[in-house]
Amino acid sequence: MKEITPLAAELGRRLQVLNAHVTTAESCTGGGIAEAITRIPGSSAWFEAGYVTYSNRQKTRQLDVPEALFGKVGAVSREVVEAMVRGAQEKSLARFAVAVSGVAGPDGGSPDKPVGTVWLAFGVGDEVTA
Repeated sequence: MKEITPLAAELGRRLQVLNAHVTTAESCTGGGIAEAITRIPGSSAWFEAGYVTYSNRQKTRQLDVPEALFGKVGAVSREVVEAMVRGAQEKSLARFAVAVSGVAGPDGGSPDKPVGTVWLAFGVGDEVTA
């Protein structure tokens, strides 16, 4: 928490300068990113919404992640976190977004995606980076 709280506060300062908002779309972190952001006094001025979509069904229902992606590339993938960012931005109308999906363990890993595999994506307007 020592490192995260100052980073969240700095994010807030920068978003206020831009008069912009951020949203989160989380899976393996279970809302931890949103919690770190909302720990900052005054974050309601720049934090728009947080989506905790642990299941694939909720990623589809809440964030419009295409169901076909899960069969094609799996939930822990570049394509899914990019779709999560876009969905969170669209649903919340926030300019900035972050999304995360991973294999938290202790079970659920595979040779292609071992426990500890995590994908992050960031959205700034129409640009998404994973």
